[in-house]
Amino acid sequence: MSTQRTTGRRKQAVAAAAVVAALLSTAACGGGNDDDGGGSKTGAAGFDAANNKVAQASLAKKGGTLKFAGAQDADSWDTTRGYYGFMWNFSRYYSRQLVTNATAPGADGAKVTPDLATAAAKVSDDGKTYTYTLRDGSTWEDGKPITSKDVKYGIERAWAQDVLSGGPIYLQQVLDPKKEYKGPYKDKSADKLGLKAIETPDDKTIIFKLPEANSDFEEMLALTSASPVRQDKDTKSKYGLKPFSSGPYKFQSYTPSKGIVLVRNTEWKQASDPIRKAYPDKITVDFFTNANDMDQRLIKGDYDLDIGQTGLSPQGRTTALKEHKENLDNPVSGYIRYAVFPQSVKPFDNEHCRKAVIYGADHESLQTARGGPVAGGDIGTNMLPPSVPGSEGQKYDPYESATANKKGNVAKAKEELKACGKPNGFKTTIAVRNNKPVEVATAESLQASLKKVGITVDIEQFDGAQTTGIIGSPSNVKKKGYGIIIMGWGPDFPSVQGYGLPLWSGDYILESGNNNFALIKDKTIDGLFDSYTKELDSTKKAAISTEINHKVMEGGYYLPFVFEKFINWRSSRLANVYTTDGYSGQYDFVNLGLKK
Repeated sequence: MSTQRTTGRRKQAVAAAAVVAALLSTAACGGGNDDDGGGSKTGAAGFDAANNKVAQASLAKKGGTLKFAGAQDADSWDTTRGYYGFMWNFSRYYSRQLVTNATAPGADGAKVTPDLATAAAKVSDDGKTYTYTLRDGSTWEDGKPITSKDVKYGIERAWAQDVLSGGPIYLQQVLDPKKEYKGPYKDKSADKLGLKAIETPDDKTIIFKLPEANSDFEEMLALTSASPVRQDKDTKSKYGLKPFSSGPYKFQSYTPSKGIVLVRNTEWKQASDPIRKAYPDKITVDFFTNANDMDQRLIKGDYDLDIGQTGLSPQGRTTALKEHKENLDNPVSGYIRYAVFPQSVKPFDNEHCRKAVIYGADHESLQTARGGPVAGGDIGTNMLPPSVPGSEGQKYDPYESATANKKGNVAKAKEELKACGKPNGFKTTIAVRNNKPVEVATAESLQASLKKVGITVDIEQFDGAQTTGIIGSPSNVKKKGYGIIIMGWGPDFPSVQGYGLPLWSGDYILESGNNNFALIKDKTIDGLFDSYTKELDSTKKAAISTEINHKVMEGGYYLPFVFEKFINWRSSRLANVYTTDGYSGQYDFVNLGLKK
């Protein structure tokens, strides 16, 4: 890509960010409305009316079709394999867990509450045994009861990483740290329920016996990966094409990268489910190959919301703020957007070469490419999101990215290049998802600033729906020479374990579906994680979190872009809509309804 074209795009991004900032300032003056408000001519609730509070709660009706649009498909709709935040959010339509996130706005939505279980766990004094009782009336889509064995089997599937890679493996690490269980597909026991750490004495009781206590265990059970799966309906690697429903909706059809249709599961009983209201009769998802086209259709009113929940793209954002600001919310997400440097790709095995990129980057330009300070977020200075205990926000800025070096520091970058044996710079490749215009703009910004310090960068775009096998495969990353990967991450649950373990733990380096892109295998960091999981005192846990973040930043493995904010669209048809920290500032999908 030519420098001239890149520079042109950066100028456009700067202009767009300025327009967005001005429009948001105007929008903020308009304010939102109360629960049932319809304070605009269009019937929308008002700007930021659903940001950490419920908009139009009492207007939700039973019936109708809720219409999602998306710029990319999920990594998988299999509850074991899915790892995209929007997949976890959407999967509550067709899957249940023993416990799940509360259906409440803001911070309350991150709290854990009973779902299939009658109550929170009975926990032993040593913190190693968790006992649950399943509630009556919970059934599969064919009417058969959901049993404790179904829950156990669904969890066991996470051990089958050779077949079902991609999803979180917290439970595998906590319940079987020595990796003795081989997974249900290699299980030699007759019932394929040979994992010793989970007991099912009867169909209503399930007991977890942890080798070591873990203070976040119940948070792990609230993840989609702890959903029940019935053994006779397990189609293994094909399960994501049509998961068998334990929730109020079931799959009528699914065509990958094209669309999904969910219809009511007539065997689901409201009395058995304290979480889901199941307002719509039908839920559809249409996938677009171009985010700008999708945004236009959202604004036009053809769809109700974006399933990806990562904000409108610059073009749609500007239009929406000018003409439809009452349909927008501006939440702070739990996400950090960043560049990460795989150590398997030379010269990024040398920390000084990594730090040369950090110092050479124009952090203000990167922020502008993400949408500016309001639509994109504050400049990222470290890798612990503000929502996670132990975070210091922008106060911790080891590379002075938000202050002295926010425009980049050519002299410091060249010092680091000399220290890593590359005084004249080097050449590398940025890998970036092709269906995320804002990520491509970010890559172009980084490309331009690094050229000033002698680092030549090619940009290679890849299909975002194939992330697991492309950047999630360390062997492929090395083969392709992806020295810089552009990505983002939000907490799986609100702790340093729920955010950083998949990114920074040596135990989480996987052959496929890997998220430890930097390939960090540091005994000090791993030891701090071990200390964290055993610690019960919240103040001490926060201190350990802070220390882990410092160790990660000192290694120069990441270039954070922003502590992200979104400009998200909600249609005027939506009722009972609110953002939730349980899903990193996304709208909580599960109880959305259409207005009366």
